[in-house]
Amino acid sequence: MKILGIDTSSMAASVAVIEDNKLICEYTINTKKTHSQKLMPMIENMLGLSDLNVREIDAIAVCEGPGSFTGLRIGMATAKAIAHVNDIPVIGVNSLEALAANMNLCDKKICSILDAQRNQVYTGRYQYEGTKLVEIKEIGIQQIDEILEELAQSGEQWILVGEAVYKYEDKIREISNIEIPAASNNVTKAGSLCSVAKVKFDEGKDIFDCYTVNPLYIRKSQAEEQYEEKQRKLEAERKLQEQK
Repeated sequence: MKILGIDTSSMAASVAVIEDNKLICEYTINTKKTHSQKLMPMIENMLGLSDLNVREIDAIAVCEGPGSFTGLRIGMATAKAIAHVNDIPVIGVNSLEALAANMNLCDKKICSILDAQRNQVYTGRYQYEGTKLVEIKEIGIQQIDEILEELAQSGEQWILVGEAVYKYEDKIREISNIEIPAASNNVTKAGSLCSVAKVKFDEGKDIFDCYTVNPLYIRKSQAEEQYEEKQRKLEAERKLQEQK
């Protein structure tokens, strides 16, 4: 079984193909170039260099979020298009469990973080029980200082993984029971995404078609929040005018 993985949840874009439990190819670019510019060329180049045809793919693994709103939409639209044309299933994997899967030989607890702006991060907590990745706290959004205090006071050893680590690295390194992985493991990897997706497929979990898979948003986009704030102000002004 060949699975094509697509992850555009963060600044990095990553694509990969696994066959059963073997990684065939993986391509990751961690630059500021937009996902709309780099995703399709990455997929085409990777498949071409690996002598693979997209018609050989049996399923698509896509990162459903949370993360960059624009990035998620681009990755999801691409996954849906490939799945539709080839009539294959789509397996949804959230970005935080995919990051945690980078640490598959880790005996510490794992906290994944992605930047959510305003000193907040998208976060989830995991640990490996044997070879199985287990969620120990569901994904959500928290203040970074709140997370660091919780981990510091836990009395347990933690690995903190995800690109938000670099934004708060000085604070993190002050805490003795938290470690940061090597840069090669601290970025979204479509190979890890595919590995999680293969387990889900075997268990019959989070399997969709091109019509039913959708991004996972923890909160509204900045544009939506600004629109709602504008509407609240307009409503307040209208009521004030009515009272005069």
